[in-house]
Amino acid sequence: TSGQHTLCYEQQIYLIAGAFLSRHSLPKNDCLALSALRNLFPSTVMNARLVSVAWALNFARAFYLPGVAPREYESGEKVELKVNKLTSVRTQLPYDYYSHKFCKPHGGVQATAENLGEFLSGDRIENSPYLLFMRMDEYCKVLCQTKLNAHNILQFKRSIDEWYHHNWIVDNIPAASVIDTESFVTTSYSRGFPVGYYDRVSGKHFLYNHANIVIEYHEAVPGGNRIVGFYVEPFSVQHEFVGGVSWDGKDTTPALQTCSTAEPMDLNQAKDHALALTKSIEVLFTYDIVWKPSNIKWASRWDIYLSMDNAVPKKVHWFSIVNSLLIVFCLSGMIAIILTRNLRRDISQYNRLPTDEDPESEISTSEETGWKLVHQDVFRPPTTCPMFLCVFIGGGVQVLVMALLTIAFAAVGFISPANRGSLMFVMLVLFALMGTFAGYHCARLYKTFKGQHWQRATAATALLFPGGSFLVFVSLDLALASYKDSTGAVPITSMVALLALWLGISVPLVFLGAYLGFRKEPIEFPAKYSNIPRPIPMPPWYLSSAFTVTTGGILPFGACFVELFFILSSMWMDQYYYVFGFTFLVFAILLITCAEITIVFLYFQLCAEDYRWWWRTFLTSGSTAAYVFVYSSLYFTKLESNLPITYLLYFGYMLIICFGIFLFTGTTGFYAALWFNIVIFGSIKVD
Repeated sequence: TSGQHTLCYEQQIYLIAGAFLSRHSLPKNDCLALSALRNLFPSTVMNARLVSVAWALNFARAFYLPGVAPREYESGEKVELKVNKLTSVRTQLPYDYYSHKFCKPHGGVQATAENLGEFLSGDRIENSPYLLFMRMDEYCKVLCQTKLNAHNILQFKRSIDEWYHHNWIVDNIPAASVIDTESFVTTSYSRGFPVGYYDRVSGKHFLYNHANIVIEYHEAVPGGNRIVGFYVEPFSVQHEFVGGVSWDGKDTTPALQTCSTAEPMDLNQAKDHALALTKSIEVLFTYDIVWKPSNIKWASRWDIYLSMDNAVPKKVHWFSIVNSLLIVFCLSGMIAIILTRNLRRDISQYNRLPTDEDPESEISTSEETGWKLVHQDVFRPPTTCPMFLCVFIGGGVQVLVMALLTIAFAAVGFISPANRGSLMFVMLVLFALMGTFAGYHCARLYKTFKGQHWQRATAATALLFPGGSFLVFVSLDLALASYKDSTGAVPITSMVALLALWLGISVPLVFLGAYLGFRKEPIEFPAKYSNIPRPIPMPPWYLSSAFTVTTGGILPFGACFVELFFILSSMWMDQYYYVFGFTFLVFAILLITCAEITIVFLYFQLCAEDYRWWWRTFLTSGSTAAYVFVYSSLYFTKLESNLPITYLLYFGYMLIICFGIFLFTGTTGFYAALWFNIVIFGSIKVD
């Protein structure tokens, strides 16, 4: 390379390395920073290795958390404030922001480009009429004046009763809500800020029409300001003009006596002039803008949102981990006893040749322990719906691999909260790409069962879970479409994209996996099954299928229910959830618990000479989903909703989620049982 390019690459290495050390992004043309970094990394020779390192580090910047590249504003530069959907945790029915009579931008409402995940989440990000300029404080700014008729008043009252909230965005971070009352000040980093409030004493609804906007900035470099905090403190103010004059909303705005142009609004100014929603009123929307310097660096600006200002201590998550580990240790101890004592004793007795002195004792010992007696039947293919078992196993593998990869990517920081809808988008894409695993496992297991209709099995694998989920989703979408101005209904273009992702990518990959699976040899078992099935004795009640399936999901559910509460709160209460490191641990413990509880029940089932384990092991661990659904039904009471659409949305989506949990937990237990049978029956000498 030329000397000029060499210097450029050398500077790039120093600046990138310094950025990683200081958790700053790279400054622009900062010679002082370059000189300081030269002392840390003394080097004057640039070779090809250093160039490659520079490109590698530069690529790593693409994953600079929490997501997007920083933007620097000069003093006086315009900062855009965007608005998102109006949301309610009670109805779960989002509405377009401008479906209510708020002030609209002068140039018209313009939507921001969104990804598929944002559309599926109901996000509709649009511009707003608020004018913000970096580091320029302004007070008592008039936005617009609008007249509310009876329909508008009723709409606002209903939104207040149903706890609807604004969701504003500045520089890609959401607005935190600051609610000031005479008793206390509450800051909330989720859900946005409310539309208004209801006073039970007076029996009136009050509309928030004044916003005290507080934006924190960090001056990373001279002249380069980065936004690191965004707060909105709403007030309800019945504005009055000086001298009691009126304003038609067109000419110059007269001076207001209910707010000051020298200082921001506070509770003392607003508490005696609250704006009550009566039959027909004129509403004047105003705002203050206050800029505050902050020491928070741009890379850490999402921390307080994700932790919700430490509203949920990490000790709670650690309690969940410890609770889960105790369950795993207990189950592991039981399995260790089975493997080290019972099984080792049984296998040694089975493999020991009978002597002439005591041949009958060996025979009687073998008859007392019954699991060897079913060695000619334990690998007999299931007689009840073997194809559907293979289909369920294939779907379970697909969901399991998708969930593992999604949680792993989120845990290492590749799925950023700054990219709205990215989590759902990644889940959909990974599910489609994991179709190969579904087809492969279904086809190979079906071939092991000597099935003849592999085309039907493959098609059922490709269509069962995604097709059922799509039908439920379309039904819910049609129900949402009946609500005017709701953003919950997915546009037809997004629906076409979903179909293309499913039918164009997932289905062909399932058939590709099935082709590879059928080309593989069937699973080899250590014992062959006989032509005549062995009669099964009547088992005791605690080894019946109903009992083991019902109780099999209790311990796996107990291993994850604490973390499940926070996940449900994130889904339905608009709270942030970004402790995916804990999620990965709990998920791993859940899989281990499912495998262990299935092995324990399987051992006792085989000892009772019952070899019908294929479906039972799948259902034993898969019953975890039933407990999750029951728990989610109890959680639904927190929403305090009485709308039919909320019931449909909540239980419809939870049905899809629980069916996915049923598939991957059942698959985990099934493969654990298959491995256990292969190991123990491969360890004995079979005549």
